[in-house]
Parts: sequence; structure tokens; C-alpha cells
Amino acid sequence: MLGVKPIMNHKRRTGRVRMTSETWGHIRENLIGTVGKNNYVNWIEPLEFAALEDGVVRFHVPTQFMGNWVSRNFGDTILHELNGSGHPVSRIEFTVPPSQLSPASKNAASKKQAGAAPRKNGTSASVDLPGAPLDARFTFDSFVVGKPNELAHAAAKRVAEGGTVTFNPLFLYGGVGLGKTHLMHAIAWELQARSPDLRVVYLSAEQFMYRFVQALRDKEMIGFKQLFRSVDVLMVDDVQFIAGKEATQEEFFHTFNALVDLNKQIILSADRAPTEIQGIEERIVSRMQSGLVVDLHPTNYELRLGILQQKVDQYSEQFPNLEMAEGVLEFLAHRISNNVRVLEGALMRLFAFGSLVDREITLELAQDCLADILRASDRKITVEAIQRQVSDHYNIRLSDLIGPKRVRTFARPRQVAMYLSKQLTSRSLPEIGRRFGGRDHTTVMHGVRRIEELKAQDSQIAEDLELLRRALEA
Repeated sequence: MLGVKPIMNHKRRTGRVRMTSETWGHIRENLIGTVGKNNYVNWIEPLEFAALEDGVVRFHVPTQFMGNWVSRNFGDTILHELNGSGHPVSRIEFTVPPSQLSPASKNAASKKQAGAAPRKNGTSASVDLPGAPLDARFTFDSFVVGKPNELAHAAAKRVAEGGTVTFNPLFLYGGVGLGKTHLMHAIAWELQARSPDLRVVYLSAEQFMYRFVQALRDKEMIGFKQLFRSVDVLMVDDVQFIAGKEATQEEFFHTFNALVDLNKQIILSADRAPTEIQGIEERIVSRMQSGLVVDLHPTNYELRLGILQQKVDQYSEQFPNLEMAEGVLEFLAHRISNNVRVLEGALMRLFAFGSLVDREITLELAQDCLADILRASDRKITVEAIQRQVSDHYNIRLSDLIGPKRVRTFARPRQVAMYLSKQLTSRSLPEIGRRFGGRDHTTVMHGVRRIEELKAQDSQIAEDLELLRRALEA
């Protein structure tokens, strides 16, 4: 016992030495061999030493969820390492510094720290998953609502209210630049504002696969499963990415089931409907369709104009002296119709150019400055392209589509193609008739009217028309 006493006294003396961030850095590195490199990088390295007082050591963490996880899985190990280095510690506390709370969470200061608090620069490391940022610009306030996206917006708002899980999963789909990711981010921000303790994971399907592969490689599958199955809300963007990736789909399916069984909310997005994603297992498609599936339709003129007007209000703060002539926004909304991102980029280019050359943004300036974008947008849809797309969609030969046979198998697709030709091209009815085997314009007119009637009565026809239109405008 005599030989032990000096060592114990030495520990007590060194325990009174002030512990610093540099000291913690050396102690922290000793944990690599104990917890493994992957766990060290993900869970130990982000810890920031705050203070050591009365045997209680406090660390700052990016999120409370991370603090809970580290406390549960590595708390005893950290305590052992601290005491072994001569710093007597009886308890560890983890706190989220105010600077790392989301804008929404700061407004809820009376509540606890957010479970997935975004970083102070306005982006998020959304629930401890690197590479899954939340964009501070993508909120419900900045989302312009119109007829093409009003259902998706309403469903997203309902889910963002939290409470009882109503739509599980909520599946949003649509083409590029229609607002899927914007709504996903808006839901996450709103959930944070309403319930700061809620653990929300937002990431792309590609990031989900990367984390899965990394866990397999590092033999950390238990930690991977625990992480994804301990969240309150799982949001996965672009799920079409996992098509054809069998191992990832298997883990995604089990994660999906586990969260549904726990009544946790799942929100998914893709560029097409679940049934249209090739290479996705049928059981996953079935799960995706078990909640609410909502299509974000291509924008109409009114919605595009509303988006431009909102952007002008924002840019006016950056370019207070810049003037814009009447008719420019209307011109852009008419000419750039396929992609909202391209539309917003065109407006930003105009503002930047007008500012640099100190000129009013006129219609002539817009045409010169955006010549390349306007040329790309002018690529016209042809009757022939419509015929090919309709033939492929209904799995019939092009010769039968435009041929004389009147059986329903060919007649209905033919009428659909005539209707789309009237809607999406500038061709006259006689011109369309000539391209359908020399038919009279009255035949074309009858076909167009018939499809208009069926569209209101038959949901399958309406869905076919929307899918075909989206494919032709892509």
C-alpha cells in the first residue's frame, strides 16, 4: 500500500492543474485506439472542451443528439481516459452552444437545444451526417405557390406541423427545378422551429449509400443501424439513386420498416413516381406508395412570373439603383418554361450584367444577354417526337399509331398523340392531320375533344398525359 500512495497523491495534485483545450486534444487522440478511427472521426473529434469544474467536465457538441449518442456509447470510455490522465472527473455534460442553433431554434430560446441544429452559417450538418446541408434560403416563406405545386406545398406544410403522423411516407416527385428539394428543406426548418428536440435526418440517397458502404468497410454496421433508426424524421432526397444497388436497397428497406413500426415520419423525393423508377425492388415501391404520393407539375406562366417577381424583390436589395423596364419579367416567364433554376439563373445574370455596365435592364438587353439560354429554350417539340413518345409509352408500333386501323388499342393512343400535338406544338389541325396518315382536320378535332372529356373522367388518361408531357418537355 505504501507504494501506491504517492501515485494517488500525484493524481490528486495533477487533477488541480487547469485542463485546457490543448490538454483535451492530447487526451482525445488517445481514444483513437480505443474507439476506432471511424468512431473517433464521427463522434469524438467534433467534441470541443468547454470547462472542468467540481469534477464535471463540459463539452460543446454540434447537436444534442450527438451529445446523447456519445454519452450513451462512449461516456465511460472518456471518463476513464480523463481520470487516467490525472484529471479527476465524475461526470460529463454535453451542451450545444447558442451560436450553432438554427435561425428557427434561436426563436424558440425557451425550449431545449435542437436535435439537429444547423450551423451558424445557415447551413446544416443535419443530424450528425456530414455532407447533408440545409439551405437557409429554402423555407416555406420563400416558396412561391401556384396551381402546379399547391397540393405538394399543402402536404409538406401538414407534415411540417409535426404531431400525429398522417402521411407516411410523404413522397414528392417531379422534374428538375420544380421545388422538391426546396420543400424538403422547408419541412426540416419548420420541424426544427416547432420542436427543437426533434431528431431530423436530411440527406440524399447517394449520401445514405455512402454512409452504408463506409459502415460496411469499417465494420460499424451496428452504429449505422442505430443512428438511422433512432431518428424522429428521416428525409431522403433523390431516392431514384439507389435503383439497381441491391445491398443499399436491402438496408434502406429495413430502416424504412423500423421507422414506420416506431411511427416515425419518413419523407422521400424522386424525379419520377415510385412505379416509374426502374431497378427498385417491388417491396420498396409498395412501401413508397403506402403513404401520400404527390406530383409537382411543371410550372405554368403565372407561377413562373410569381417566382421572378419574388426574386426581383430580393435582388433589389443587392442592386438598389438598378432599373428594369416593363415587360422583361413577362418575356422571361413566357420564353423560359422548362426549368425554374434556369429561369432564376437568367434573372440573376441580367441583374449582374445591368449592374456591371450600369444600364437599365430592357427587353433588348435581356435578349442579347440571354441569347444562349433563349436558344436552348426555343427547341420546339415536334409532332414526330410526340408520336414516337406516345408509341413507346403505349408499347405499340409507330406505323400502327399513324396507320388506318381503328381498333381501340391504336385509336386511343392516336387521339392522345393528336391532343398533345395540338397542346404542345404550333401546328394547325390540318397540318396535324396530314402527319397522322393524311387524316381530315375534323378527325383531329374529334380526337382532341374526346381526350379533353376523358381527362376529366379517367384518372389513368390524365396521368398518361402528364407523364408524356413531362417526358417531352424534359
